[in-house]
Amino acid sequence: MTKVTDTNHNYELIVAKSNVKQQAHANTLASFNLLKEVLKELVEEFRAALDGKVSVEVMPVYIEKGPFEAEFKLAGDLLVFSMHSNVFVFNREHPIWKIDYVKEQPLNSYCGIIHIYNFLSDSFKYNRLQDLGYLIARVFINQENHFFVEGKRQSGELVKDFGSDVVTKDIFRQILKTAIKYAVDFDLLVPPYDQVKIASVEQMKDEISHSKIITGKRVGFKFNSDDI
Repeated sequence: MTKVTDTNHNYELIVAKSNVKQQAHANTLASFNLLKEVLKELVEEFRAALDGKVSVEVMPVYIEKGPFEAEFKLAGDLLVFSMHSNVFVFNREHPIWKIDYVKEQPLNSYCGIIHIYNFLSDSFKYNRLQDLGYLIARVFINQENHFFVEGKRQSGELVKDFGSDVVTKDIFRQILKTAIKYAVDFDLLVPPYDQVKIASVEQMKDEISHSKIITGKRVGFKFNSDDI
């Protein structure tokens, strides 16, 4: 009898987790599609505001890269938006476990993830494979379409409204505008002299032909409750 009960419990757990993960994935995909819509709208808004004030090369461009990836290019910056195809749960040290919303229903902790990376647009243009990009934010979305945004610095403040905040178009507009602003605000830094004082012949040939010295921006991006 015990074995049957244990087996039934295992089946119930599998069903519960599978349904939760499927719903979290579906919500994240729907949210990612919503994010793409907002990106397209922002491109039009930026273009209207910048028309006649900057060269065509500086104008923003939206690039559709498939169901799980999109790009937003503005001047020298490239923001890459990537949705992971899997659903994750958090380690036990994460502040999400301290809020009542998750304590009362641990399955609410399962989330899909949308990553926001910042690269230099020239890194892709000139195929500089060694250039660095930076993860500037992650958006987590669960089975109930609740979300929170995690930036470079993490604190309990980031998740305190997880149980009430729901993904909307306006929310994504705020998140994206904040990400774009931070990407544009942080400039490219000259690398330390000692880092570039020695170069191989191969590096030099690459650098001459495509400006391929390893490049990356120092990004100090963070989200907090006042940012979104």
